[in-house]
Order: sequence, then C-alpha cells, then structure tokens
Amino acid sequence: MRKFIDLHLHLDGSVPFTTVKKLMREHNLPVPSDQELRQELSVDSSCKSLDQFLEKFALPNQLMQTRHDLETIVYDLLTELKEQGLVYAEIRFAPQLHTKKDLTQEDAIKAAIAGLNKFLKDQKQENDSRPELHANLLLCLMRFADNQNENKETVELAKKFLNKGVVGIDLAGAEGPIPNIEYKPFFDLAKKLGVPYTIHAGEADGPDSIRQALAMGAKRIGHGIRCTEDSELTQELIHDQIILECCATSNMNTKAFDQIDSYPIKKLLHKGMKVTLNSDDMTVSNTNLPHEYKLLEAKTDLTPEEETTLYLNAVDAAFTTPDEKIRLRALIQK
Repeated sequence: MRKFIDLHLHLDGSVPFTTVKKLMREHNLPVPSDQELRQELSVDSSCKSLDQFLEKFALPNQLMQTRHDLETIVYDLLTELKEQGLVYAEIRFAPQLHTKKDLTQEDAIKAAIAGLNKFLKDQKQENDSRPELHANLLLCLMRFADNQNENKETVELAKKFLNKGVVGIDLAGAEGPIPNIEYKPFFDLAKKLGVPYTIHAGEADGPDSIRQALAMGAKRIGHGIRCTEDSELTQELIHDQIILECCATSNMNTKAFDQIDSYPIKKLLHKGMKVTLNSDDMTVSNTNLPHEYKLLEAKTDLTPEEETTLYLNAVDAAFTTPDEKIRLRALIQK
C-alpha cells in the first residue's frame, strides 16, 4: 500500500461526512438527504472564490463547539486518514473558533489532543499490518480585524502544548483584506517562544503576500502557488529552500489557479522548489490525498520518482522529531 504525508489539512474543512451526520443527530439537528448535505458541505465547479469556498465551513463549525464534538471529529478523521494510507499528518484548526458555547481555547486544544491520543492508543492495540499513522496539531491564528487578544492567546497556548500534541501555528482565514504583515507581532512572539510556524500566502492574494510571510520568518508557506507570477520570488524561494504546501484541487476551487492540466507543481519540482502535495479541506473540496496524487498523475504525468521527491520534501518540512523523520524516510523504501 502506498504511503502519504499530509502537512496542510484543515480539521473543520475535513470533518468526515458520516461524522457530520452522527453529530447532527446527537445535537438534534434535522439531517437532510445525503445529496442536500453534500451540497451544504462541499463546493462544486461553480465556486468562484475563496470567500465562497469558506462559506462551506459554517455547518462543520457549528458541530465543533463541545469537547465531545472535537474529540470525536479528530478521532474519526484520523481513522479515515489511516485507511487512505497516510503515515503522518499535521491537522490544523483555530481554537478561537470553537468557543461559541462553553469552551475556552485551551479546552478546545485539550479536546483535540484527547481525540489524537485516543486514536494513537487504539491504533497500538489493533492487529494491523499497515504502518502506523502518526499525527500532530497546528493551531491557526485568524485574520480578523479585532481578535488580537485571541491570536496572542493561541500563540501562548501553542507554547504550552508544544510537543504534547501541538507542533506549531499557522495564519488562516480570508486572504487579502488584511495584509499578512499586520500579524508580524504574533509570529515574532512565536519565534521568541520557539514555536514553529507556517503562514497561508499566495492563494487568494498574490506574490506580495508571500514576500510578507517571508519577512515574518516563515520557512513553510501554505499554498504559495502564486509565486509563479513572479520569477524573482520563485528563485528566492528555491534558493532559500522554502517549503510550499500545495493543494491542487483546493486551488482550482478557490480560483487561485484555473487549469489542473497546467498546475505547476511538477514544473516547480524540476526547478528545485521544495514543494509538497496536500489535501487542504477533504470534505469541502470532496477530495483526499490519494485522489490528489491520482489527479496529478492523470493530468500532469506526475511520475513515481517525482512522487517520492514530494514525499521526502514533506518529511523534511514536517514539524516533528528527528526519530519520526527517520521512521518516515524508512517507510518509503518498503
């Protein structure tokens, strides 16, 4: 069975369909037909922008406001990822989005870690010949106008739970209205606290957003695909070996890129760019990582050798331990 690593996977955009139905029943919400529910959770070819894409997160977020919700979703998602052949994943979520009822940000983080730990414990007890799936959490800061306190708290909590299930932070949300550089103080704090980070850039907004992320010290860029609009920036990314967390289907959905046949991950790979392939939002984009690889094999002639390089780039980029990286590199040779 093939092995996969997903470094860019949003929890709220990847709640398994069966888990959504289960939690809707538990919360006594009316459950529509499967077709209607899929339309509410997933985009189709008519999606015109990132903002329209983000509308699909409303229902999942409603189902992520209790400890039980979050623990269940993390556990169920990891179970699904294991079945797909993943051997390592970094799952990101914004704890400040899960405080609409009685949870604090810290409560939300503890619930997600509980789901992760329960999966890891149960996996150890299974009689399963497949490689183990290891996973960690990234905490997202959000691009809102008036959430400075919440973002600072997220950074501080990332430090508190660092290497206890959490391995870094991210900056997410609608890209464009507020420049990335406005959030530099939070990433300066993360750097001071020794918290690794990645930053969404170069998706809905262009090359300048990537330059701002680099100015903030990012060594990993969420998406970053629009670097292709600036050859000088592309060369800088290659020279500095900055990791791009590419998400092909998602980029089509949000119109960051318009033709899958000319999706540039293969071209960037051959230029020496440290690119990786990821799923982003499995449920919203109706995809998963094995599907992403098959899609690029069919549409861009991605080869097994190139896929191995993508995998090894992901190992290098992962916010994990040297021992885990040794395990992941060894798996590709089996």
